[in-house]
Amino acid sequence: QVTLVESGGGTVQAGGSLRLSCVASGDIVTINGMAWYRQAPGKQRELVAGISSPDRVRYADPVKGRFTISRDNAKNTAYLQMNSLKPEDTAVYYCYADLRSGPLVGTQYDYWGRGTQVTVSS
Repeated sequence: QVTLVESGGGTVQAGGSLRLSCVASGDIVTINGMAWYRQAPGKQRELVAGISSPDRVRYADPVKGRFTISRDNAKNTAYLQMNSLKPEDTAVYYCYADLRSGPLVGTQYDYWGRGTQVTVSS
């Protein structure tokens, strides 16, 4: 069993910053990649940023230049540094992990956290 727990959400004024963290714990063999998604009210969940290695990152166009994703492999943790926040960044942010869990070399699974609310006021 594996769990992902996000933290760091909150309410901030436009132009402010927040740093989200996602800790993966449990019977983990290896984490192939981690990502952050978000879902605003009435909208579909969308990819914000993903990372599979330090040099393999990708960002959604609306957050390029403002958000930075990183990983600490030793801690099974992903971070999302969000700067110059805008009201349109308001959403529930979800952590995602593509990982292998279980005995021996494990089995590939997709896991999601429960989300953390980010609210940006104008």
